Amino acid sequence: MTDSADHLQQLREQAPLVHCITNYVAMNVAANALLAVGASPAMVHTPEESGEFAGIAGALTLNMGTPSPLWVKGMVNAAQSANEQGVPWVLDPVAHFITSYRREVVATLLELSPTVIRGNASEILAMTKGESQGKGVDSGDLVTDAEAVSVAFAKTQNTVVAITGEVDFVTDGTRSARVHGGSLWMPRVTAMGCSLTAVMGAFLAIGSDPFLAAVAALDCFGVCGARADESARGPGSFQVAFLDSLAWVTPGEMSSASGVEVL
Repeated sequence: MTDSADHLQQLREQAPLVHCITNYVAMNVAANALLAVGASPAMVHTPEESGEFAGIAGALTLNMGTPSPLWVKGMVNAAQSANEQGVPWVLDPVAHFITSYRREVVATLLELSPTVIRGNASEILAMTKGESQGKGVDSGDLVTDAEAVSVAFAKTQNTVVAITGEVDFVTDGTRSARVHGGSLWMPRVTAMGCSLTAVMGAFLAIGSDPFLAAVAALDCFGVCGARADESARGPGSFQVAFLDSLAWVTPGEMSSASGVEVL
C-alpha cells in the first residue's frame, strides 16, 4: 500500500475533527469536502472561542480569502492555542500580496510557525521573494518557477510548503515531491483550493509526518479530480462528481492511481 493509500485508510478510521477558519465563499464547499473524505468539519471563527476550540481539534486550517479584524483575531488565537497544545495547522495565504492589510496579516501568521503552507505559485513567490505575477486569487506564475525558493523557505521556516498548480510540488526543505493528476476543470470551480487546505488538515490530524500528510492530501485530490473529470461535462457537473469521488475513493484506488513523483 502506498503512503497516500495508508493515510486515507487511517483518516477514514479516525474521522478526525478539523477546525477551519476559512472564507465566506469556501465554508460550505470545504465542509462538504471534509465530510466526503471522512473527516469532521468545524467552522469556528470568533476569537471568543476559536482558541479554546483549536486545542481540542485534530488539526487547524486558516484561510485568508476574506479577512476582517474579527476573523484575523480568531485566527491568531486559534494558531497560538494550536501551538500550545501541539495541534498541527495549515496556512492558506490567499492573495496575501494584493493589499497592505493582507500582507500584515500573513506576516503575523507566519510568525506563529504554521506546520504547512499551501498556496499557488504566485502566493508562494510573493511570500519568499516579495514579487509575483499573480492577479488577485489567480496565479500568474508557474509552479516550477517557485520550486527552488520554496525549498529554501521551507528549510528556513521549518515548515512544509505545498504549491498547487497543473502539477503540484511539496517540500519540507529536505524532501520534495511532485504530484500529478487532477482536472482542467478544477481551477474553474470556486473553493477547490480552499477545500484542499481543509482536507490537508484532515490528513495532518491523523498524526502523520507533515510532509507525507501534505503529499497524501494532494494525491487524494489529484486522483479524485481525474476520476471526476471522466464524467464531467463542465464545472457544475465536475463539482458534484468530485465530491462523490472524495466519498467513494478507496485506498486501493489511491494505490493504483497515485500520481506521486518523489524527487
